[in-house]
Amino acid sequence: MQRLIKDLMLKYPGDTTIKAEVSLEDLDDAGAIDEIILTTDSYTIKPLFFPGGDIGRLAISGTVNDIAVMGADPVAMSSAFLIEEGFAIEDLEKILQSMHIACNESGVRIITGDTKVIERGSLDNLIINTSGIGKRSALLDNNLQIVKKYRNNFKALWLKDSNIRSGDQIILSGSIGNHGAAIMSAREDFVSESNILSDVAPLNSMIKEGLAVGGIVSMKDPTRGGIANLLNEWSEKSHLGILIDESKVQVNDNVKSALGFLGIDPFEVGNEGKICIAVVKEKANEVLCALRETKEGKDASIIGEATDEFDVVVVNTVVGGKRILPTPAGDPIPRIC
Repeated sequence: MQRLIKDLMLKYPGDTTIKAEVSLEDLDDAGAIDEIILTTDSYTIKPLFFPGGDIGRLAISGTVNDIAVMGADPVAMSSAFLIEEGFAIEDLEKILQSMHIACNESGVRIITGDTKVIERGSLDNLIINTSGIGKRSALLDNNLQIVKKYRNNFKALWLKDSNIRSGDQIILSGSIGNHGAAIMSAREDFVSESNILSDVAPLNSMIKEGLAVGGIVSMKDPTRGGIANLLNEWSEKSHLGILIDESKVQVNDNVKSALGFLGIDPFEVGNEGKICIAVVKEKANEVLCALRETKEGKDASIIGEATDEFDVVVVNTVVGGKRILPTPAGDPIPRIC
């Protein structure tokens, strides 16, 4: 996927005389032009309904979060449906209701859309595409001014992946692996008794609390490829290393048991209700306390820091050793978002 995007998709970005503050080439969660954030995503999850959510809640939450982590307030969305002929109207209405609820939670409105019905056998039931726009958050500029107090040469206008520097602290907003394990529990009988719920949720309210404190340089949600992929993207784009303390990365016991049975590393499993935040060292504890005051961030913790001593992601293991955490070679649980 990464080779496909970098070697082919980036060759054709359109009119390059139009200057974007965050462009396609940046490969961030969203793009920015004229103070407006834009993002889009397509959802092909299987099954469509899973413990803790469904494809509708996932579509709204994922798009809202991709806007919010850039430092913008989500405002409006589009929704496009590719529906296989014969799909149950009752199921479609349940999905639409979930989207409505998630929109209300995050304070956004769907203002345009498209619906196509495709002949039977062409799709696997349903695919949803959502695009979202956001306006620059009133809290972002103050946040960036606080960053500049501790980093004189900081010039970024948005919270890009490439903003991280040595010494920045890495905060994880809660336990990992819940979403991927919940999907597997809906697919496989041998984990059906695990009572694992997906963490899928819009996180823009929690993100605002962190921005209000200030000092945040980058944010990202660990979706495809989990925190392993996220941390490696940060490392590559910021040209530095990241050192993580494995004992600080929370994995719930039932999730650990289910993924362990399948031989899957929780670090590589997608999440839909967590974010990683890079913060200047001087403000990290204040941001952490602000996150812990929210429902979504009550279990947040500082899990590591950026370093210029090496240029890869390294984990201090619970047994006292060190291991390199590589970019996942594949998707251990496909079709989870």
